Amino acid sequence: MKISISQLSNLISQKFQRYWKFVIPSLMSLILAVTLNPFVVSAFDLSDLFRILPSAIQIIRLSSIGDNDEIALGRQIDAQIQQEVRISRDPAANALVNRLGKILVPRSDRPNIPYTFRVVDDKNLNAFATMGGFVYINTGTIAASDNVAQLASVIGHEMGHIAGRHALEQMKQMAIAQGIATIAGVADDRLVGIGVDLALRLPNSREAEFDADRRGLMNITRAGFAARAMPAFMQKLASASNGGNAPAFLSTHPATNDRINALNKAIQANNFNTSGGLNDTEYQRIWRSRFR
Repeated sequence: MKISISQLSNLISQKFQRYWKFVIPSLMSLILAVTLNPFVVSAFDLSDLFRILPSAIQIIRLSSIGDNDEIALGRQIDAQIQQEVRISRDPAANALVNRLGKILVPRSDRPNIPYTFRVVDDKNLNAFATMGGFVYINTGTIAASDNVAQLASVIGHEMGHIAGRHALEQMKQMAIAQGIATIAGVADDRLVGIGVDLALRLPNSREAEFDADRRGLMNITRAGFAARAMPAFMQKLASASNGGNAPAFLSTHPATNDRINALNKAIQANNFNTSGGLNDTEYQRIWRSRFR
């Protein structure tokens, strides 16, 4: 039985009337994608509708997810991430990262959720985060930082992704794309898989990076850390990249030079003159040799 696009829209609207605030944007994306693809239009019939509905339900879930559900999903993603990376048991490194995290959390844009800070035993310069308050910092990033303020800027940036709910937005977009591509629902384990890929392997959008920078800069400044530490650390990344030895961090954090310029402009425009955490000599004495 064939069905027109208008009939499809009406059926879905009746099925999910009580969710209209969340369904409409997602379904419009689905319908637009279907109508723009002649191969999909010619092959689409009523049986496909019932295979699309589970995906629509998942999209509704992601659009309306609250803090508790996000945290629960984040815990599942975190459990899988711990199977793919080596979590450091170094007590001093964990104490350092957790101490900085605890300073930043109450001054972040989203202080009302629990945060978990993990140190990854990896000499590559990298850091990442996933939804629900999970932040991961490589030992290589600790060693590469010149001071506490630079390390705090990395943590603040990753917390900015959580505050901006960037992973949730990317997950929603991927669920929509996969629902269109496969005409199938996205199960919970698939959502966890998407979350792991977003954290470990897929780049953030340009907009997400700039937003995380903005939030992170405000966070470290409110906490008293030197605002200039954030662009200074990014300059180190850019220099490493220009030298032909780009750190892993750059593969998931693009547009470094543009971000440096934006940060410097924000610091100047807001007259940020905080100077906390610029203990270069002491920091480097402790951490450079520890992880190199």
